[in-house]
Amino acid sequence: MRWALVKVCLAVTAMVVIAFAVPLGLVIREMASDRAFSDAERQAGTIAPTLSITTDREELTRAVLSTEPGDRGQLAVHVPAPEAAADGTGGEALDIGTRRATPKDVETVRKAGRASITEVAGGFALLQPTALSTGEIAVVEVFVPEGEVSNGVATAWLMLAGVGVALIVGSVAVADRLGVRMVQPAQRLAGAAQDLGEGRLGTRVPEEGPTELRSAAVAFNSMADQVVQLLANERELAADLSHRLRTPLTVLRLNAASLGEGPAAEQTRAAVQQLEHEVDTIIRTAREQRPQTQGGQPEAGCDASEVIRERMGFWSALAEDEGREVRLAGVDRTVRIPVARTELAAALDALLGNVFRHTPEGTAFAVDVHHSGDAVIVLVSDAGPGIDDPKAALARGASGRTGASASVGSTGLGLDIVRRVAESTGGDLRIGRSVLGGTEVRIWIGLHGNRPERGRRGHGRRVGRRIGRQRREENRAAAGPSH
Repeated sequence: MRWALVKVCLAVTAMVVIAFAVPLGLVIREMASDRAFSDAERQAGTIAPTLSITTDREELTRAVLSTEPGDRGQLAVHVPAPEAAADGTGGEALDIGTRRATPKDVETVRKAGRASITEVAGGFALLQPTALSTGEIAVVEVFVPEGEVSNGVATAWLMLAGVGVALIVGSVAVADRLGVRMVQPAQRLAGAAQDLGEGRLGTRVPEEGPTELRSAAVAFNSMADQVVQLLANERELAADLSHRLRTPLTVLRLNAASLGEGPAAEQTRAAVQQLEHEVDTIIRTAREQRPQTQGGQPEAGCDASEVIRERMGFWSALAEDEGREVRLAGVDRTVRIPVARTELAAALDALLGNVFRHTPEGTAFAVDVHHSGDAVIVLVSDAGPGIDDPKAALARGASGRTGASASVGSTGLGLDIVRRVAESTGGDLRIGRSVLGGTEVRIWIGLHGNRPERGRRGHGRRVGRRIGRQRREENRAAAGPSH
């Protein structure tokens, strides 16, 4: 848009300059020509008094040489021969000075009695008729060089060209400033629309610029406010709907409490407790106001070690009931990550839930945390049958396995939840073969919002292999399973 405006202004200014400069240049050329011939007429008039007094050759020669053009050889006088006397004698025609015009042109001017300009070699000749005392007509010829006819024209044209170029440059500069004034608000509006589409709901546009763009900015800000309000209403609706589940959950918890003792009863009570926890999490998340920074990242994070220890405490109880060996490593120190506590807990629960749903009872699993400086790597691995096609599982965002233990009815949201958590920090999610023989899910969580480089991805695989060697050494040294 900016360059289009500059081009239009350039074209219009160029046409205006041409429309005025070309006729003005022609007028200047005509004025220079008129000035040269007017000066020639004045010079021809200086010899007229002498011609009106005498036609003597010597007198006329002195008179011609006394003038400036005559001294330069640019003035000539053509006096016709006088009429024959009664005795039959007569004079001769006089040609004083340098002749350049043809006799025919001189004779034509003498007969017509009007001044004329004829083109000769090297310039032009002004032929001025002058009456003699004898009644004859003499012709005064003044030579005007071609350089005098166009004297000053080139300089004037150069000045006109300079003025035209200055006008064009000035108009382009003004158009560029106007274009910037129009384009910058439009660019800000487009950038804000992109930011809003990427989830940065706090994005607003300054209401400045031309009237139309100010109106567009006002409309955009109003739309963004309505989007925020609609999302808030949706969160409240989700919280209200989730809150309605508390009554049947209370009844279910009371019924589970009356089941007595036994593995089935304990598993039922644990499932009810987990369901209540999930409902509470949904309600808190729906009603929580989490403003975002301009970069789109949450302002607060969490301690990954603390969250993982807490969730592993819950899943370890279920693992003990099913005879699963559990390994947990790398959570002995604080590891801050730019992920909300509830989101990390949900991602970890999704992965561990997949282990329990899609591997047989007694299958061991492990969770390892590694801090690499610019990222945190969380490895969730098991000794199950694995996934036949990890790429396909990631492509469709499915939670279910594709191996022998595939689950029917999976919602396909588990891995998608984990992937969104990783990608929100600039990281990624990968599935591979674990050192335990089954599936290994690696979550790369960036600490600075940078996507992992290829070299760092290879580093993540080396970390997994090193942790696997440590596990094998621990298994050989351990006397029994550790919970």
